[in-house]
Amino acid sequence: MTTRTLTRRAALVAVTGVASVVLAACGGGGGDHASHGSPASTSATAAAHNAQDVAFAQGMIPHHQQALEMARLADGRASSARVLDLATRMEKAQDPEIRTMTGWLKTWGEQMPMAGMDHSGHAGMSGMMSDDDMAALKKTTGKDFDTKFLSLMVEHHQGAVEMAEAEKGKGRYGPAKGMADDIVSAQNAEIEEMKQLLGKSESKS
Repeated sequence: MTTRTLTRRAALVAVTGVASVVLAACGGGGGDHASHGSPASTSATAAAHNAQDVAFAQGMIPHHQQALEMARLADGRASSARVLDLATRMEKAQDPEIRTMTGWLKTWGEQMPMAGMDHSGHAGMSGMMSDDDMAALKKTTGKDFDTKFLSLMVEHHQGAVEMAEAEKGKGRYGPAKGMADDIVSAQNAEIEEMKQLLGKSESKS
């Protein structure tokens, strides 16, 4: 009798142990699938852009902002209708690009560039005007303004093209690379236009 009882108990323990292992395996498997889902999606999101894309947006926003400041000075100072028209076109093109790049940085959870009229913190950036350059431009009017504006803006555009070329070569985010391509095309064309205007003003003087 004792032997039978012990045998039954041993069999019950064995069955219970197997059931526990099976349940644990099922539970572990479900938990494992859930844990793998999140990192995969996070990795896919991270792969959408890289450090170059972030640097492009963080650098181009203040670069564009200064170009807008320069362009807005033309109203009331420029003597040439073509210079005023050029400044207006620059403002219409670059203002929406600033808003787009700002949206990217917010979506990526990246730091926004410092806001404000003082660009001294970006003075080392390619093509950026110094505070002295901006102050001197504000003080000029008429043909002097036209010449100074065009000369400074050529340099400013060349810096933007350089930054955009870097994004085209090293960036990963499709829309950012597309914007960079647009900037290269548009601003190179404007550089040629400004050089022609400078040539005409120089030939007249």
